[in-house]
Amino acid sequence: MKKNVEQDAQYAARLDADATREKLAEIYATALLGACESTNVAFDVVCEDYDSFVKHICDAHPKFEDILASLNVAVDEKLRIIDELFADGEPIFRNFLKTLARRGRMDLIREIRVACRKLDDKRKGRVPVKISTAAPLDDTTRDNLVANLRKLVDGEPELLVEVDPEMIGGIIVRVGDVVYDASIATQLNKVRQDMIDRSAHEIQSRRDCFRNPEGN
Repeated sequence: MKKNVEQDAQYAARLDADATREKLAEIYATALLGACESTNVAFDVVCEDYDSFVKHICDAHPKFEDILASLNVAVDEKLRIIDELFADGEPIFRNFLKTLARRGRMDLIREIRVACRKLDDKRKGRVPVKISTAAPLDDTTRDNLVANLRKLVDGEPELLVEVDPEMIGGIIVRVGDVVYDASIATQLNKVRQDMIDRSAHEIQSRRDCFRNPEGN
């Protein structure tokens, strides 16, 4: 099992110097997925272990995370710590963390976690959708929104709802880099900008008339 993780991570190691952090995280996440598939370990279970590790260890003890990421801490010491922390955990996740420690890439823990969740969402047909609204969504509105979004995203939308008190009304939907804006505030700002643009155009036209009297 350990060998599989090491082999799957070799490609990531070769690209380490040139890849961006996000791209490198995607490569390591894909390596972890491949290791799970080759050993018949449920990837979503490993993702849950990963979430727990970040929440209960990294978030709760930031200095400990710094130790794992530090290049000044010996690799053998990191491996010992990982073995102690995950003595009863899923072996494939423990070995994956040890691979990161050997590669000096423990600084990518959080980025890889995000990449793993994206991979898991993709495998299950889930599509993260960020929603901004002026007020909390009631159950009926939420259900109707999900039903409509299924057609839009061609998958199962996972809503991440944020209440924005600065919005007057309406809703803003973000799917990846695409924004579907139906907020009243944005519409009012657009109307305001259109009025400013028209006024500026009229002023410029009058100036042109004064400069060119024959054009009247």
